Amino acid sequence: MGFDRALLRRSPLEVAPALLGAILSVGDVALRITEVEAYLGVGEDPGSHSFRGRTKRNSVMFGDAGHLYVYFTYGMHTCANVVCSPLGESGGVLIRAGEIVEGIDLTRERRTTSRRDTDLAQGPARLTVALGIAMSDDGADLETSRIRLDVAAPLSPSLISTGPRTGVSGAGGGADYPWRFWITGDPTVSRYKASIRP
Repeated sequence: MGFDRALLRRSPLEVAPALLGAILSVGDVALRITEVEAYLGVGEDPGSHSFRGRTKRNSVMFGDAGHLYVYFTYGMHTCANVVCSPLGESGGVLIRAGEIVEGIDLTRERRTTSRRDTDLAQGPARLTVALGIAMSDDGADLETSRIRLDVAAPLSPSLISTGPRTGVSGAGGGADYPWRFWITGDPTVSRYKASIRP
């Protein structure tokens, strides 16, 4: 189908399942998205980086849909989100996992600790390493930059599972927020990990 900014200008809860099966590519490496999480905007979603409003860190989330929001977490990991939501709102979809469909040899060089190819991009931090996404890619336009998003034909709802987001504690976490979506039975999908509350 190709890039579709209009599709991304909808609620993250609508966009997230629509991104399953889409291709995210960076240079010679391409990945088929198999797992995502939706994050809403200001005042709507306590688990979202934009819940309390705009900051220097999350400013990309307040721009137009179709850009990449990249952030650093736990002092060691980089994660990537597709910015989506109607104009004037904020939100995003975290790309949690995928299957490498092009550039497998380069990806293996980047992810030397992976035991199996299904592990190469299994989890959001592994995924950014596998694709070569860095903090300098924050704000990248997914239509015109080195990072491209090609949306696939929608999957049948019967092929999609949903459940709580991984690692979100307190408000915004648990069964009240079943905003993690994945392709049922796909071996590249990460294992669910509940947040450990202090």
